[in-house]
Amino acid sequence: MKKKITAKYVIGFDGEDHVIIKDGEVVYENDTILYVGHHFDGEVDEVIDAGNAVVSPGFIDLNALGDIDHDILHLEQASARNKNMLWSEDYYRKGYHEVMTPEEEAFKSLYAYSQLILNGVTTAMPITSVFYKRWAETYEELAAAAVHAGRLGLRMYMGPSYQSGMRVVKANGEIEVLWNEAEGQAGLERAVQFVKDFDGAHNGLIRGMLAPERIESQSVENLINTKHFSEELGCPIRLHAAQGLYEYTEIHRRHSKSPIQFLNEIGFLGKKTAIPHAHFIPGFSKAKFGEGDDLAILQETGTTVIHCPLVVGRHGEALESFARYKRRGVNIAIGTDTFPPDFIQNIRTASMLSRLVEGDVTDSSYADIYRAATLGGARFLGRDDLGRLAPGAKADIIAIDLDGFHMGAVDDPIRTIITCGSGRDVKLSIIAGRTVMKDRLLPGVDLEEIRAKGQRYFDKMRLGYVERDYQQLGEKELFKPSFPIVSKP
Repeated sequence: MKKKITAKYVIGFDGEDHVIIKDGEVVYENDTILYVGHHFDGEVDEVIDAGNAVVSPGFIDLNALGDIDHDILHLEQASARNKNMLWSEDYYRKGYHEVMTPEEEAFKSLYAYSQLILNGVTTAMPITSVFYKRWAETYEELAAAAVHAGRLGLRMYMGPSYQSGMRVVKANGEIEVLWNEAEGQAGLERAVQFVKDFDGAHNGLIRGMLAPERIESQSVENLINTKHFSEELGCPIRLHAAQGLYEYTEIHRRHSKSPIQFLNEIGFLGKKTAIPHAHFIPGFSKAKFGEGDDLAILQETGTTVIHCPLVVGRHGEALESFARYKRRGVNIAIGTDTFPPDFIQNIRTASMLSRLVEGDVTDSSYADIYRAATLGGARFLGRDDLGRLAPGAKADIIAIDLDGFHMGAVDDPIRTIITCGSGRDVKLSIIAGRTVMKDRLLPGVDLEEIRAKGQRYFDKMRLGYVERDYQQLGEKELFKPSFPIVSKP
């Protein structure tokens, strides 16, 4: 069928950049956009009037949470308690195990992917925590996740994570990586098999990617082999690196260079490689040693930085700065990496943090970050049919409501939705021409039921921290409430 969406504002694309089309319309047939402009001359089968809204390309989330968020347990722990959130060496030595059942692990992605759609994400690259895993993601849980994504209609780049080591806390409080290279090799083999089995599934909505866990938990051999398989399979890689002091220090200890420099040395970087965070580089305010120009390396290799402003800002850090990376020619995409997967909130936060560092709005505007959330992600994926509303692009379209009283007076539509709106203002989502969410409802999904199941999952996950804590502080001490809890008599 040929369908037309009309709205007060449409964010079109002129071949170079986004443009604002007032009183515009988008026409699509099946999964492809045919027309974007003011007046389509042909006949259509259906007209969808989005009204006083911004019709936009869907957001591309390259670090999208694929489970129930654990960070709410971490973000207000004092620095002295951060170690208590990791595995103890005693837990590792006694034999690590799965906390969740296979059924619970299969469920978590349904919960997370529903959140993504409700927040206007149309393409995602999921990530889940390994804090409560036996070791890393399994083939089976990613296979279940692919089924959920296909059912919901979400465009995904996915594959099971893997690692060759685990950070643990020793009895004296020191952090060390303990190695199990056989686990890492087996994990990479699982990931390669998953890509071979699922790439192109669900009418092309599911694509494969390789997702090694954080850099300090990877053997050099597994990283080199990951790059080899990425080239052989033609799939992207995402590796968390340059994201924290322990990792930065540990990679310097092992290789006498920064994480970015080490990855460049082994040939890991490139146009198919994305690095979430990438803010801990020489010259960063908390990096007290190290030399070299990591931004030049990122730009010259064509490596993408996945900026996750909300989760990083919650932990008291920031990219220094979005504007600087942009000016240096580094491709920047956006990831949410936490709940809520709210791109409006993330764009607002990214702009705010960059302005604080820069002392100026230049290259830190909402429009700059919006480009990263759409065109930057599409550029990394090698998809000129995503991240824009233009003829020939995929019909991945969202509508953001402007009628809410909280939106205030409408000025520029992008500035208005980012200043006053949130992900909850997304009222329509279409992916590959299929309406996957309308009026905050997902067809065939009982949100109340999965909300309740998600709470039970979280409560069980929370208890796992108590078991792994190197000091065995107990639940009440480890997770103190904001204020004393007064129970009903």
